[in-house]
Amino acid sequence: MKGIGTGHLFLDHAPKYERVERERRYLLTQLPEGLKLQDEHAQITDNYITGTRLRLRKSRWVPTNEWTLKLTQKHTPRPPDFSRTLITSIYLNEYEYEVFSVFEGNELRKNRYPFEHEGRTYSIDVFLGALYGLILAETDFDDDSEMDDSPKPPFAARDVTRDELFTGGRLAYTTIDELRAELARREGSKT
Repeated sequence: MKGIGTGHLFLDHAPKYERVERERRYLLTQLPEGLKLQDEHAQITDNYITGTRLRLRKSRWVPTNEWTLKLTQKHTPRPPDFSRTLITSIYLNEYEYEVFSVFEGNELRKNRYPFEHEGRTYSIDVFLGALYGLILAETDFDDDSEMDDSPKPPFAARDVTRDELFTGGRLAYTTIDELRAELARREGSKT
């Protein structure tokens, strides 16, 4: 590794380029009523680059076959509060995406469905591959008070917003069996 040479890294540069992302995440046991797997959706493949806070994403909106490619840095400034993250994204062309794809990463694949409920838009993520069977919903907010006052929707089984296990960076290193085992262990330790 080449390193940065002498001196130290200036840590106060990020606010100029990053934005705060406020979102709530919910665990679902099934698709919300009215949503079907064949409805319009995006196919998303995320590669979390090993040892970094970087995610390489390719997303295809199925109805139009349009692709979006981007490199994102996403991190939590105040763990264990995973509801507020700092995010910086760079949109890439095909060549740039291929350049970054050589880095070792852990892959997450999911289909993302837009879903409206009581005037709020949710992203319903149906996971594929190693996490097949996992369904999460997430929704974004413009400010902290709106997010903090938002109730759990009736189609959700559990609010997992502040649970690190359900962050993308953690899910990329988890299988559905490991996830189920951890949830069962947690339920068992409550009794």
